[in-house]
Amino acid sequence: MKKMKKTTKSNLITYGLVIGIYLVTQILIMTGSISSLLQGLLVPLCSYVILAVSLNLTVGILGELSLGHAGFMCVGAFTSAFFSKCMVDAIPVTGIRYFLALLIGAASAGIFGILIGIPVLRLKGDYLAIVTLAFGEIIKNVVNILFIGRDSNGFHFSTKDVMSLGMEPDGQVIINGPQGITGTPKDSTFTIGVILILITLVIVLNMIHSRSGRAIMAVRDNRIAAESIGINVTKYKLMAFSVSAALAGVAGVIYSHNLATLTAQPKNFGYNMSIMILVFVVLGGIGNIRGSIIAAIVLTLLPEMLRGLNDYRMLIYAVVLIAMMLSNWSPKAIEWREKHLSKRKFAKKKCAEEV
Repeated sequence: MKKMKKTTKSNLITYGLVIGIYLVTQILIMTGSISSLLQGLLVPLCSYVILAVSLNLTVGILGELSLGHAGFMCVGAFTSAFFSKCMVDAIPVTGIRYFLALLIGAASAGIFGILIGIPVLRLKGDYLAIVTLAFGEIIKNVVNILFIGRDSNGFHFSTKDVMSLGMEPDGQVIINGPQGITGTPKDSTFTIGVILILITLVIVLNMIHSRSGRAIMAVRDNRIAAESIGINVTKYKLMAFSVSAALAGVAGVIYSHNLATLTAQPKNFGYNMSIMILVFVVLGGIGNIRGSIIAAIVLTLLPEMLRGLNDYRMLIYAVVLIAMMLSNWSPKAIEWREKHLSKRKFAKKKCAEEV
């Protein structure tokens, strides 16, 4: 019972952290204390937080290194943007269309997670990282050669150019190869992003503290021991990997519905994006969901907030990175935290006994 109370308290603190940051941000926006540049980063920030939390499910809880998270984000972004652009006239109600786009983005990324996870999760360590990285690059390159149009005769597909689609004069190009998708409805807002962060946290935290989560962590700690007591290793590894991929798809939906033009470039869906998400997870603490949220927020906003200190902002950014790494992973810092927490627990216990 005490363990359940401790878990519930920790989860409520995490939810409260997100809600508190949201309320403070809204107050700052209403008072005009946040620049338009920083306001423009709020929706992408929500997608980065979801990506960090979902990747922590794979890296921290499952214990597998995945470098293809940007690929799942790309799948969710393009499938949902394709749906929204096709249905913008058929479904004029923004809320319903966006909700369906979220479901489609999450489902498509989750299906890719299952298809990739079945063969890939047989690998370990660096081999798994290399294959997932290759998947992310393949997805990005496939999108860049894909041309899809629609006219009165239906949809037309090509991997050559727009002219080879052979559409009627009234035809409309939806995906234009390297130029991506233009005209996706800008339905994503900061409020919707925060709601989706809370839903992501509910899914991930409940999964971690459930029977399935304990089985996943048992597989992470000792696969042979987990198999010996009857845990289906393949099932639970695939479960964690596919849920993580589906949540990355949700982040892709938020990201794509905030842009006038969605393109599959290296900076947004390539290797650099996957590494940036992994940095959020590592610096926030592997397996630490709350740390991933804080790291994603700090490392996204810090370069822009330091833009006025143009000569020193990258130096300050590097110092913050080193400080976060030392505070999370230094043996002395870990020893100090444990000592501090044990003192607080002893003080509380002594106070309770006196009462």
